[in-house]
Amino acid sequence: MAGIFCYHSPVGSYTYGPPMAVAPLNMVRRVVDYAVSEIPAEKISLGIPNYGYDWPLPYVRGATKATTIGTLEAIRLAIDHGVEIHFDERAMSPYFRYWQYGIQHEVWFEDVRSLQAKFSLVKEYGLSGVGYWQLMRYFRANWLLLEEMFMAERGYP
Repeated sequence: MAGIFCYHSPVGSYTYGPPMAVAPLNMVRRVVDYAVSEIPAEKISLGIPNYGYDWPLPYVRGATKATTIGTLEAIRLAIDHGVEIHFDERAMSPYFRYWQYGIQHEVWFEDVRSLQAKFSLVKEYGLSGVGYWQLMRYFRANWLLLEEMFMAERGYP
């Protein structure tokens, strides 16, 4: 069965967009609400971002470019700079700010809490599953959570 990825960038962050969650749950929910009104839920796969962004501040539209980073890179940055990681309950996403070379940065990324919220949305709406944007940034906890929350179908024993 072919899946339809119902979510990507227009409601979340992107390289040249302003600092915000990559896939804020409140906005993802709006997209899923619309998608299931037009397409059977069992034909929809939710796109899961496997990355975050690090923006230099101040953000200037059309000029500021974020750097794409993985979850482990984000956590290392926070530790290296001695800053607290916050969690936005509306977006269900972690973020923090730090200073480097006189420039303030804002980082938004995915962690187990944000992934669990998205996986729960898949179950709540009865979607067919998930598909990932950017598989090359390994975050083991993501795969452990995915395995815990869903049963993978295998074509061969």
